[in-house]
Amino acid sequence: MPNTLNPLELIARRWQPSARFVERAALATVIMAVIIVVTGGAVRLTESGLGCPTWPTCTAESLTPTPAMGINGIVEFGNRALTGVLCVIVGLFIIAARARHPRRRSLTRLGWAQFWIVMGNAVVGGITVLTGLNPYIVSSHFLLSTGLLTVAVVSWKRAGEGDGEPRGLVARPVRQLAFVLVLATAALTVIGTVVTGSGQHAGDASKDVHRIPLDWQEITQLHVDFVYIVVGLSVALWFTLRAVKAPAAPRRAVLELFGCLLFQGVIGYVQYFNGQPELIVGLHMFGSTLVWIGVLRIFLALRDRGPVPAAPESTTDATDAGDATETASPAEQPAKAPAAR
Repeated sequence: MPNTLNPLELIARRWQPSARFVERAALATVIMAVIIVVTGGAVRLTESGLGCPTWPTCTAESLTPTPAMGINGIVEFGNRALTGVLCVIVGLFIIAARARHPRRRSLTRLGWAQFWIVMGNAVVGGITVLTGLNPYIVSSHFLLSTGLLTVAVVSWKRAGEGDGEPRGLVARPVRQLAFVLVLATAALTVIGTVVTGSGQHAGDASKDVHRIPLDWQEITQLHVDFVYIVVGLSVALWFTLRAVKAPAAPRRAVLELFGCLLFQGVIGYVQYFNGQPELIVGLHMFGSTLVWIGVLRIFLALRDRGPVPAAPESTTDATDAGDATETASPAEQPAKAPAAR
């Protein structure tokens, strides 16, 4: 019985994307992950969390929102629809990574990891609606989106480098300092979800939406403390990289992180002293994704895996030429030159 090729194998036999195309597809997954975070925040900030009161359909009778549901139904359903767009982008990355020669299993695995995170987060989003915006489930929904962003950034980085064993570009203590920065930023993100879960933006106008029973101002102060920790670690890393004469890429990544932290700090103070206006809170969520991307890029820039594997040159022409020579008739063979006397 002949072997049946799966669809990805069939595509790989007919389409050979360039390394640049695969890298751009990976970047597209990063952009879509950021958009999902921001639009998810828009759902909360416009009080549209229960705009579609059930899941997976918008209402018990309709897949899409009805005119009576107003803007809230449109916003909530629009965020759900973007999950489909995200799946298409992730699917494109998986197909491109699989079709690329030589085959790189590390990239396809990262692509499938993104796909399953998206599927899992869709289920968590449904549970969020069915539990009436339970703040702990909402927080886990956001953290899963951050996990998706993490895998997307790693995929983007891996698409632009080789598959060799990682080689540290700086001494191990420097890489450990960068890892501490990653952990501190992760803690900052988690505390930020607690701030949101205990704050005034419940995600729906209903008074029945529960909040995390913690003092919002105390949690906010803890969040600010971790901001200072992250800034301090970033400054320490910058001077350390200069002292050890690290390559330009990680030093440039730290400077980019400083810009993100400055933007995020200004936005944070503006929202705190102006009663948490929705637009500013949304910008703060966008800034949090930039900070996380910046920190990950620093950490990943401190090691090297070599160049991207080059696609093998086609040998079709040479093979065809050899076959033609072997099968040519004696009349078609070129005459031998007479031997010199």
